[in-house]
Amino acid sequence: MRGIYLYLIVINVVAFFAFGLDKLKAKADAWRIPEKTLLGLAVIGGSVGAILGMRTFRHKTRHKQFSVGMPLILAVQIVIVVLLLRG
Repeated sequence: MRGIYLYLIVINVVAFFAFGLDKLKAKADAWRIPEKTLLGLAVIGGSVGAILGMRTFRHKTRHKQFSVGMPLILAVQIVIVVLLLRG
C-alpha cells in the first residue's frame, strides 16, 4: 500500500510541474510538452496534480478537453477507487 501512495504523490508532483513547465515554454515560444503527455499524466494517476497545475499556472483552462476532461478523469478515478475499496 505504501508503494501506491508514493507512486500517487510522485505522479501528481510530476503532473503539476509539467503544466508549469509547459506554461513557461508557451510564454517563451519554445518546444512544448504534447497535450497527449499532459492528459496521459492525469490518466495514469496524476489528475489532482494536473488540475492543481492548470489552476495554479492558469494553463490549458480554456481548452475543453482539459477543463472538462481533467475533472472527468478524476471522477472516474474516484469511482474506481471506491469500487475497489468496497471489494
